[in-house]
Amino acid sequence: MKISTNGLILNEQTIGENDKLVTVLTSTNGIIRCFAKGAKLLKNRKGIAVQALSYSRLSIFHGRDKYIIDEAEPISIFFELRNDLERLSLAQYFCELAIYTIPENAPADEFLSLVLNSLYLLTENKKPPLMIKAVYELRLLSLLGYMPYLVCCDECKCYESDTMYYLFGENKLLCHNCFNGDPNSMPLSRGALTAMRYSIFAEPKKIFSFAVSDPSLRQFADCAERITLQTVEHSFKSLDFYRQIRTNLS
Repeated sequence: MKISTNGLILNEQTIGENDKLVTVLTSTNGIIRCFAKGAKLLKNRKGIAVQALSYSRLSIFHGRDKYIIDEAEPISIFFELRNDLERLSLAQYFCELAIYTIPENAPADEFLSLVLNSLYLLTENKKPPLMIKAVYELRLLSLLGYMPYLVCCDECKCYESDTMYYLFGENKLLCHNCFNGDPNSMPLSRGALTAMRYSIFAEPKKIFSFAVSDPSLRQFADCAERITLQTVEHSFKSLDFYRQIRTNLS
């Protein structure tokens, strides 16, 4: 069976001398792993199109137990990210998180759009990387069915106060008056909470259309990351590397 689809190459692995095994996020089939025969040969026209961080038109043969890429043509190649180690490491984290969480062999238009938009923004360098990361994490969790509860205080139903607290163990908000001192919690300013709400509730095309400044950005990013890691119950080498890069740059 032949599949014609667009896909983002999330990861590549050399097989033998000339072939690759690539992990692809496709619009029609979600996460799939495909063999790209001869992809490392200089004369192979599909070589660039099956490199990591390439978004390509793909013609894929689906056999009984494996996928094989017959033809590939690049649409967008995010090579600019390779010139900035911080943004490259963050892009790799986006890809690793996608591989771990996005379903295989199921339509994935919204997931693909989210990853691509996040990579485009990283490339354009017009939004803070921490903001892109936090939006990506919260929106991905929401698409997966793990949207954090951010509507109002779980006790008194207050929509917002100067400081709200997110309780990680119970996935709920409490206002300052109702907060019980739970150590497994994080205080959120109005700006941080507004950014989190916007990330999960805004229309897909507008999720990055806002601004947030320190210290609210730091709260926003820290809370989003902590929610993500607690939800997926997994650690990511690319995230550890990104943290190391940020530490070295600060």
